Amino acid sequence: MHTIQKFLLVSSLSLLLPVAASAQSGSDIRAMTPEDRRVFMESMSGDERAAMRDRLRAEYDALPEEEKQAIREQRALRREGRVRHRNRAAMRERWESMSDEERAAAKDRRRARQDQRRQRWESMSDEERAAARERREQRRGDHRGHHKGRHGNRSQGDGPSRNQSDE
Repeated sequence: MHTIQKFLLVSSLSLLLPVAASAQSGSDIRAMTPEDRRVFMESMSGDERAAMRDRLRAEYDALPEEEKQAIREQRALRREGRVRHRNRAAMRERWESMSDEERAAAKDRRRARQDQRRQRWESMSDEERAAARERREQRRGDHRGHHKGRHGNRSQGDGPSRNQSDE
């Protein structure tokens, strides 16, 4: 059984290598599926990823303004799709319209994603975990930073609590 798993792993990697090796330009990378892109980028070292980002940035900067605008519009549409995906009312409606089999499949996919994230987290070193926490904080800080000054930090006694009246 173990040899079958190894064989399948080697076979799947051998199928991905030509795809990864053929990705030489930004358009080739954009044409990859998100999973293929992730595998491709994870297969590179940090220096290789930095060089790839620099090369892609230079390639993007060299594009005519019309093509840049088209790429920006495509990105905006993808972002809009993600935002719509997060709409709770629509999600609830979609969930309620699913059959029992579709719900079970969705639950299984969610569990698989959670397990994959957990395995990735457990395989990280302490330094990698710290870096991941830092990236997460930066992403969250970008969205939550404008709320910090509204009421101040009441939990540390910096001012009167909400229940106390101003005199």
